[in-house]
Amino acid sequence: MLSKFQNHIVNRFPFLGDKKLFLAVSGGLDSMVLLHLLQQLPYEIAVLHCNFQLRGLESFGDQDFIQNYCQNNNIEIFTTQFDTEAFAKDYKLSTQVAARELRYSWFYELLETENFDYILTAHHADDNLETFIINLSRGTGLEGLTGIPEQNDKIIRPLLPFSREEILQYAQDNAIEWREDSSNASNKYLRNKIRHDLVPILKEINPNFLSAFQKTQSYLQESQEMVEDASIMVYQQVAKEVGDDIHFDLNQLKKLPNYHSYLYQWLNEFGFLAWNDIYDLVDGQSGKQVLSEEFRLLKNRETLILSPISVVDESEEYTIEENESEVNFPLKLKLCQVDDITVDSNKAIFVDAEKIRFPLVLRRWKEGDFFHPFGMGGKSKKISKLFKDEKLSLIEKENVWLLCSEGQILWVVGLRQDERFKVEKASNTILKIQLQ
Repeated sequence: MLSKFQNHIVNRFPFLGDKKLFLAVSGGLDSMVLLHLLQQLPYEIAVLHCNFQLRGLESFGDQDFIQNYCQNNNIEIFTTQFDTEAFAKDYKLSTQVAARELRYSWFYELLETENFDYILTAHHADDNLETFIINLSRGTGLEGLTGIPEQNDKIIRPLLPFSREEILQYAQDNAIEWREDSSNASNKYLRNKIRHDLVPILKEINPNFLSAFQKTQSYLQESQEMVEDASIMVYQQVAKEVGDDIHFDLNQLKKLPNYHSYLYQWLNEFGFLAWNDIYDLVDGQSGKQVLSEEFRLLKNRETLILSPISVVDESEEYTIEENESEVNFPLKLKLCQVDDITVDSNKAIFVDAEKIRFPLVLRRWKEGDFFHPFGMGGKSKKISKLFKDEKLSLIEKENVWLLCSEGQILWVVGLRQDERFKVEKASNTILKIQLQ
């Protein structure tokens, strides 16, 4: 196995040769074999061990075992202890998810502070099979069937081609000691039920099942790569990135024979779960939206707009003093006196400086706000009606700022100036306010 492992790691991960590597070691069979294998090869390694304090004295026994092994073999080790159950309770997570969150957060922190390059974990072929079955049982897209990735950012899993049987045989041949996790014997967890009850039946039906499964998964991975390539090509025809937002042209989208699949491929990484609601948006009413924890998908006429969710505080206000010529937050504005009006653009306004009173105030719009649009002879108009006339999306409305003088709206910034502050023939001083 050592020779096979060495060839695999050299062929698949040749860039590891001069890197500093952390090994995540629990003390169990798989991670102890990975540690032993890496000790035989010329890599610079150190061990990471998390004590999740979930099995009482057994957890501390694991920690002592790893620390003693590393001390006896002159291997640098980093350990930490987590109150996993308290963390899971505080953040309303399952124990397994909480442990994963804590573990990988600590891993990445150490990569940064200790200047290491990668973290190696001991996931193997049987883990991959179990993950496949779990995803299959819960319902998943193609990416859920492609299994555990060999590399995910800084996490590398060099044992994925090896079965649990191969790993056990190597441990026995090399008299490797390890710790048994008592929780692995319980069928309390779904993964253990699959491991103890289902996988043995599959291997009984076909003794070469694991090998056949690995071939099938290789084909699935190739198919996923083809899907991703096609998705990128179609994305360039349908989507347009506008600042932090992505606009999907529904007229182009509907021409696709299976646009549901493309939407899933594009939006899956943004945390959406209500896929039927998303598909219904395509033909839904303008203004409807679907939310994930951090993103929003909005139907705006013939466009779907994906944007980060931002919390709008209607009480948010910023003042501009008379001596300020530039403002950099929350908008970039430039204020200066000019001799005449030279530009007619929504990005700049010209006002009679004697009609305004400082400090000016930049604030969010509120329901019920009204102003007197320039060019309408002094008639008032609700800001909400202006938005409707301008056909602004919900997201665009949320990003509108009002520039006010003594409570009166001077400018719906970037859209329309107020009539009451316009420059007239009798005006002595002209102030230009420009949105940068």
